[in-house]
Amino acid sequence: MTDAPRFCIHLDNVSSKHPVFHMTAAAAQAALAEHPAAADRIAIRIGWDGEGLAEALPQTDMLVCARVPALDLRRHAPRLRCVHATGAGIDGMLPLDWLPDGVVFTNSSGVHAAKAQEFALMALLMLNSRLPQIMTRQHAASWHQVFTGRAADKTVLIIGFGDMGRAAGRAARQLGMRVIAATRRGAASPDADVMYSIAALDSVLSQADMVVLATPLTAATRHLLNASRIAAMRPGAGLINVARAGVIDGSALREALHRGHLSGAVIDVFEQEPLPPDSPWWSTPNLIITPHISSDDADRYIVDALGIAIRNALALLDGAPLTNVVDGDRGY
Repeated sequence: MTDAPRFCIHLDNVSSKHPVFHMTAAAAQAALAEHPAAADRIAIRIGWDGEGLAEALPQTDMLVCARVPALDLRRHAPRLRCVHATGAGIDGMLPLDWLPDGVVFTNSSGVHAAKAQEFALMALLMLNSRLPQIMTRQHAASWHQVFTGRAADKTVLIIGFGDMGRAAGRAARQLGMRVIAATRRGAASPDADVMYSIAALDSVLSQADMVVLATPLTAATRHLLNASRIAAMRPGAGLINVARAGVIDGSALREALHRGHLSGAVIDVFEQEPLPPDSPWWSTPNLIITPHISSDDADRYIVDALGIAIRNALALLDGAPLTNVVDGDRGY
């Protein structure tokens, strides 16, 4: 995997990331094995923390990375045709002013869907059974029975209906729930019963028994769920955030959970990760914290992310359209 007959992909790892996100030789071999057409056309090199990157870039056609490269790609990578992000959310790599002209930027959107559907199913069931509230009472050694009805026929509002949002919609439909969704344009989708544009969000929030945040973080979506919109949610509603922390006003959410306006929340993403021991999130009632693990498949994540990169490398070789191309102006 060190010779580059035609098209060279360089994998730039970040060693401080969890091993689930490490692009190892075994993961690269597994991804190549699933794409036999790439065997004689693509070579893969592996680096760590930028070491050897300056020497590798002159021969690199595609760079796969999790963060903005430390080197000037315009100067060091004359052959570069594509940069592929190992994640789906690329807000940390914006703006794309570091990207050379003519170089395509792609992401790994789609690799999360199967695991995200399982997580959403679990979280919706937890909210419906008021498990966040029950766990708060448990920690207080308080025996307080909470009885709830079935999830079937209740309404879930999903804000953002890309791969993650549609996965949540499929989970909700498994439970017999009514699915409404809000997106930038509000275009119809077979995975939702009703679609709205984000512009209608203020009037839609009160319809939902549960709200799922699955939208990318952009300038337009920062604090999309602000204090007034949290107040507009149905009393006793539940909230799930698998998007980015900045999509919601965290202080307003904590206050709504303290007051009991919301019955519970399952939050997977935070402004500061890991959460420090003195974070107010730890002592927030009616809240289940998951440490940013909702949709990353321990067995398949990197293999599938590299699979997207390999398919796009073949597309570049064959002059075919690429998938998962990011629009830098939109931010996804």
